[in-house]
Amino acid sequence: MELALQQLPSLLTMLWWPFCRVLGMFSAAPIIGENMVPVSVRVLLSLALAVVLMPTVAPVAVEPLSMHALLLTAEQALIGFGIGLAFHLTVAIIMVLGFMVSSQMGLSMAVMNDPMSGTSSDVVSALLYVLCIFVFFSIDGHLVLAGVVGASFRAWPVGGGVDFVTLQSVAYNVAWVFSAALLLAIPVIFSALVVQLGFGFLNRVAPALNLYALGFSAVTVFGLYMLGHIVRSVPEHYVRMTRQVLEMLRQGMH
Repeated sequence: MELALQQLPSLLTMLWWPFCRVLGMFSAAPIIGENMVPVSVRVLLSLALAVVLMPTVAPVAVEPLSMHALLLTAEQALIGFGIGLAFHLTVAIIMVLGFMVSSQMGLSMAVMNDPMSGTSSDVVSALLYVLCIFVFFSIDGHLVLAGVVGASFRAWPVGGGVDFVTLQSVAYNVAWVFSAALLLAIPVIFSALVVQLGFGFLNRVAPALNLYALGFSAVTVFGLYMLGHIVRSVPEHYVRMTRQVLEMLRQGMH
């Protein structure tokens, strides 16, 4: 009994480091880190995953109530936050795509309160976000997150310092979000431009027609038609972008 009590502080410290890293990852991870998931649920999931990851954590001789332990705690939270943010970029691409498509279709004013994120969003972005949720769990994205955070303890052990090169690459990939979303939205943008040019020429031929109301409806209908074609390829692009994020993290872990 006394031996178990003597080993209890070391066991708690071995549980604390993976708990901080996993909680940091879940705070920035897609789907799980959104406001629709309560904080208590994220804490319980982090605690359960930390218990599973305890054998992969090397023991660190540090006083629990010291400044060194506080710095290690912040280090683990920062590493986990960087991993979760890297996966969150893929969902951000789809959300930016939804905003761009809705603005081209004339639906940017169709804004509603999103109960999943707690903010106002347009209908197209909410539709694409729900599609991302289905794709995320269909490709076992939650298991991929667990596998990546488990491998991170071998690449970046506790007390080994923060890999600022990997965090810098994650920050640089924010530009990739806008470029990838623009490439996905180019068909809708080009189609809306063609329709607007066509109605511009028609207005020159028949200026008596009320082409403003007619053109708005035509652009919206044609945009919905193009959106139906884009939605079919969104899951494939989402999986491809997730693989790119995994490759980026794999290069940082070696």
